[in-house]
Amino acid sequence: MKSNLLEKDLDTEQELINDMASFTRDPLGFVDYAFPWGKGELEKHDGPDKWQIEELTRVRDSLKANPFMTIREAIASGHGIGKGAESSWLLLWAMSTCEDTRGIITANTETQLKTKSWAELSKWYRICITKHWFTLTATALFSVNPEHAKTWRIDMIPWSEDKSEAFAGLHNQGKRVILIFDEASAISDKIWEVSDGALTDKDTEILWFVFGNPTRTEGRFRECFRKLRHRWEHHQIDSRSCKMTNKEELNKMIEDFGASSDYCKVRVLGQFPSASSKQFIGSDIVDLAIGRKIDQNEYYFAAKIIGVDPAWSGKDATLVYMRQGNFVKFLGLYRNLEDDFKMAGYIGQFEDEEQADAVFIDYGYGTGIYSAGLQLNRHWMLIPFGAGATKQGYLNKRANMWGDMKDWMKAGGCLPKRQQLADDLVGPEYEILSTGANAGKLKLESKKDMDKRGIPSPSEADAVAITFAHPVIPKNRYQGKRVEGVNVPQSGNFANSAYDLLK
Repeated sequence: MKSNLLEKDLDTEQELINDMASFTRDPLGFVDYAFPWGKGELEKHDGPDKWQIEELTRVRDSLKANPFMTIREAIASGHGIGKGAESSWLLLWAMSTCEDTRGIITANTETQLKTKSWAELSKWYRICITKHWFTLTATALFSVNPEHAKTWRIDMIPWSEDKSEAFAGLHNQGKRVILIFDEASAISDKIWEVSDGALTDKDTEILWFVFGNPTRTEGRFRECFRKLRHRWEHHQIDSRSCKMTNKEELNKMIEDFGASSDYCKVRVLGQFPSASSKQFIGSDIVDLAIGRKIDQNEYYFAAKIIGVDPAWSGKDATLVYMRQGNFVKFLGLYRNLEDDFKMAGYIGQFEDEEQADAVFIDYGYGTGIYSAGLQLNRHWMLIPFGAGATKQGYLNKRANMWGDMKDWMKAGGCLPKRQQLADDLVGPEYEILSTGANAGKLKLESKKDMDKRGIPSPSEADAVAITFAHPVIPKNRYQGKRVEGVNVPQSGNFANSAYDLLK
């Protein structure tokens, strides 16, 4: 009798192994099969939510189309949609359907990782049909087979910029690698960068999932939906669309704060905030300025000002922009150009082609270009960003120019559609000084401080901002002429832009 029972158990186990093999590239099939939906702890649950089904289906279809294509999935959402459950399912599926899978899960904080991410995995592990194949400890999930305990495992690892080696070592040639970031918005860009380099094994299933509330306007999680969106399958989930959430409480948030508030964008709608608490120019202002469509000819009366922001380090570029009234035009970007005379030649060419009225160059790294321009008989102006502001309330000239540029954008300024310009504009933070002789003045974050945060120099934005350094009277090129049926006054004392008329 005992022998017959043993044979029956072996048959059942072999059937389970065969079933798991059928789900190797089908995480949705695994989730439907592996958990007792409608029973016990899941008595009130009939299966995954719609967004979860959609993600599991995308993974399935991608793996079946090309199992060795790196899968990158980014999910930004409001609260309570079941991100922890989804992460747990993906980890248990990855482990149960591919021998010697290796993986890491991390989160924004060690507390989040231990009390929420790992606790959620523990819950689903407890009711998973393959539970007896693995051992779950306080920091790892691994095979019960001693010969595979070190090669078939998921590790819970709190991230640290000083100890990023664990993420660099996540290689598993010819097998499967899975990496999950929980509350990814607050995970350091350095950890993302190290993970990028680690997930490069050839002929390997590589799966990278990042989940989180979209709390920050910058960083790698934000860029999954912006600059790097072509690399990531990215989706934003409104909490009100999910069956697990308390709709009454969510609607109260909407009533109290408004759907367009950053509070509700982050916590309910799964949208990134317009601005962080320290961000000087919000993405909503930038989006409006870039989305505007205006004709440069509308501002025929305004001065044409060329702004130049020279490279301040080897990794940066020299940027050249031109502004005429509310219209801005990108002219050029030059990397690794150390010949000041050649750069001055390019600027002089732009000055002639655009019939520019003024050329403003950042004093900090532009003195060589300015001197070369003098030898070419060009009369340009150096703008010291650290000089005193011409308006009250700003610490220096740079903050003053950025303040004018921000007001101009809000009042109708139009910017070219350039992703780097958009990123530069939202990069700097600010503070209102509270002590000393400059108390009460607005200080814009320096390039060096931005670099410490891993944010590149906002060269494109500085090249636009410098066009606001001084008011400029246009040359008399229009006097006595008719421009598109409009009589141009004989006086050359024109306003620089529609914004100037409002000041």
